[in-house]
Amino acid sequence: MSTDTALIVIDVQESFRQRGYWNEAEAQPFIANVQRLVDGAKAQGLPIVQIFHVDGDGPFALESGFIKPLAPVSLDADIVFQKSRHSALVGSGLDVWLTENRIRKLIVSGIRTEQCCETTTRHASDLGYEVDYVSEATLTFAMTNAAGRTFSADEIKARTELVLAGRFARIATVDEALASAEHALAA
Repeated sequence: MSTDTALIVIDVQESFRQRGYWNEAEAQPFIANVQRLVDGAKAQGLPIVQIFHVDGDGPFALESGFIKPLAPVSLDADIVFQKSRHSALVGSGLDVWLTENRIRKLIVSGIRTEQCCETTTRHASDLGYEVDYVSEATLTFAMTNAAGRTFSADEIKARTELVLAGRFARIATVDEALASAEHALAA
């Protein structure tokens, strides 16, 4: 059975646990959702692509020892790429692999919702990929703008869904993304 769909798991890595904004309680629902998505994709035989962000000094440097899967998520990825830009499609080799494997649809999950996940989604859409953006399997953190207003993680996720929906991606739950992939396999 062949598929034209791949699950992309972006930056789900220990590096983030080393940041001051990390919140273990807020991360737990994300961890459960991304694991459910990974397990469902694996059960359907979808390729699972793991992306690691690597750059500079600190917890994102290869030497840090934190460029490894975020515990306790178990990925057993089919292929792993490293990136140093926001889009997983820039300079990582992912675009070549997708083309070689005739992948036309991406299921996007990972960390951070509004940064690498959103950027990869927009880039993939512009390249002609169909994208399911699984917001509940993305994670972000509160941010404060220059005027001093703090935006909660939920507000940031809502904004990302607003700007992606119907333009760059279909916003999907874990169950919807997996059902869509299963339907495509049966077709």
